[in-house]
Amino acid sequence: MNNERVLLKVIKPKFLKGIEQACMKDIDFEDEDIIKNVCISDCRIKIQEASKVSFEGVIFNKVDFKGITLDSLELTDVRLENCDLSNANFIGAIIHRTEFIDCKMMGLNLNDATLHNIYMNNCNGRFVLMNYIRMKNVILSDCIFEDSNLQHSKFHKVEFRKCSFKLSQMSGTSLSGIDLSNSNFEGVGVRLEDIRGAIVSPMQAVDFSSKFGFVIKN
Repeated sequence: MNNERVLLKVIKPKFLKGIEQACMKDIDFEDEDIIKNVCISDCRIKIQEASKVSFEGVIFNKVDFKGITLDSLELTDVRLENCDLSNANFIGAIIHRTEFIDCKMMGLNLNDATLHNIYMNNCNGRFVLMNYIRMKNVILSDCIFEDSNLQHSKFHKVEFRKCSFKLSQMSGTSLSGIDLSNSNFEGVGVRLEDIRGAIVSPMQAVDFSSKFGFVIKN
């Protein structure tokens, strides 16, 4: 019998041919703007606050989003590489077919967001807020989410690959059926019903057992 687990696959962003050669160095936008099929690089987003802005078929490379507020943001077919999203507010965002590569995301607020077909790789998301978030077909690979909040969220087909959630709060988020075994969940705040059915390593089993007051007898 073959017991190997099938790795999750997500749908990649779709871009128009030649978009990397059509880069913009600066961009302005206002409420409800729709920005399509461009590459935006080496710049800082000047606007500090806008609502219902949509980006479709866009590549962001070395773009600074620090501290900006984009309520109800929509990202579809987007790639963010080497971008700084620290302390940005993307509350209620809808993000679909999007990649976050080598991004700084410390303190990013994604509360009440919806993430579908998302790939994050080598991102620093310490102190990130993902409460009441909905994730479906999401891969988080080699990312740091320590001291973060992911409470009362819904995960469906979510895969963690060598990530760290050390000292994060995940109470109210069911981890049933999710493989936690190759990631760090040391000191994570969860309830017994949250962790029930999760796939864990032997060491993690001991840690969680100790957390809930079980005594393991050899």
